[in-house]
Amino acid sequence: MNPQNVTVRKPKIQKNYTKHKLLFFIILTALLMLAVVFANQLCPYNPNAQIFEPLETPSAAHICGTDRYGRDMLSRVLIGLQTSVLSTLLLVAIITLFGTAAGVLCGYFGGKTDALIMRVSDVCLAFPGLVFALAIAALLNGGLRNAIIALAVVSWPKYARIARSQTLSLKNSDYVFAARLSGDTSVEIITRHILPNIFGPILVTAMLDIGTMMMELAGLSFLGLGAQPPTAELGNMMSSGRSMLQTYPWVIISPGIAIFLAVAVFNLLGDTVRDYLDPRNSGK
Repeated sequence: MNPQNVTVRKPKIQKNYTKHKLLFFIILTALLMLAVVFANQLCPYNPNAQIFEPLETPSAAHICGTDRYGRDMLSRVLIGLQTSVLSTLLLVAIITLFGTAAGVLCGYFGGKTDALIMRVSDVCLAFPGLVFALAIAALLNGGLRNAIIALAVVSWPKYARIARSQTLSLKNSDYVFAARLSGDTSVEIITRHILPNIFGPILVTAMLDIGTMMMELAGLSFLGLGAQPPTAELGNMMSSGRSMLQTYPWVIISPGIAIFLAVAVFNLLGDTVRDYLDPRNSGK
């Protein structure tokens, strides 16, 4: 066999494998999102109804058992998954949009605006992210909304730095220079030429951040600085059942499995998107 043929076919094989893997994880993510969107319809019982025997073991009637207040755990987990996933997606959307906008403005226009925003990002990055978020959430007196705000404050600099570095490398390129000569405004150059070309790295970062943000949001709720009872959220459900791990383990294992599966699905999807968009995997 001609060695040259091997080197040509290898990227194609890798690209096809990555494409099939991406399709598989997209389907898994779609199934997860369907469970999130239709959580209210999938709940076998009212998630807040205290009408059953407290701390029932898992059975056919209650697949995940009941909690200390006699609420069905499966229903609580489904609603908690909905709360956690939707809150995380909102958080990632906020930090992606704000961070990208700030980075593009800094990279394209530079000057004092660039210096000011980058120094603010340096302050945010000078502290451990979760510790800084804990302090902000505590100052805001907790709550799910305040937990999202706290994590957004400490998480946007990553996107700003990526967008800024990409913009700096693109704004002096030949096609951007040609666009200036043709009379395009700065807004047109940014929307037509800068943003489409930095979309890939920003998308990969956002996809990989979903699992991380979900864990950190659940961590704040676990510590009492996120969602507050009786709101069903996976972090505070694990917190309320942590004292019963050895006696009634299903109370904490059920939400733990739910958050593990959700984080795993989003992380695997993010890794596959990164591999798929990697230029080294492209074949002719």
